[in-house]
Amino acid sequence: MKRSEYRSYDELPLMLSVADVSAVLGISRAGAYELVKTDGFPAMKLGARIIVPKEAFVSWIKRQSSVEEK
Repeated sequence: MKRSEYRSYDELPLMLSVADVSAVLGISRAGAYELVKTDGFPAMKLGARIIVPKEAFVSWIKRQSSVEEK
């Protein structure tokens, strides 16, 4: 697994691919595919592609962080 090339949320593309999700979260591509299929994760299908809107992804990360703190 390679290190993320992104250093901040501002550098993320408008729409993330599963490979982008994998790199940003530091998980395997297989793990990212499992994640995008879970309820509550902001993934959507566009034809055969699975994409994740940047703003929804950032919001999801923040929600997950606040859940862990409780």
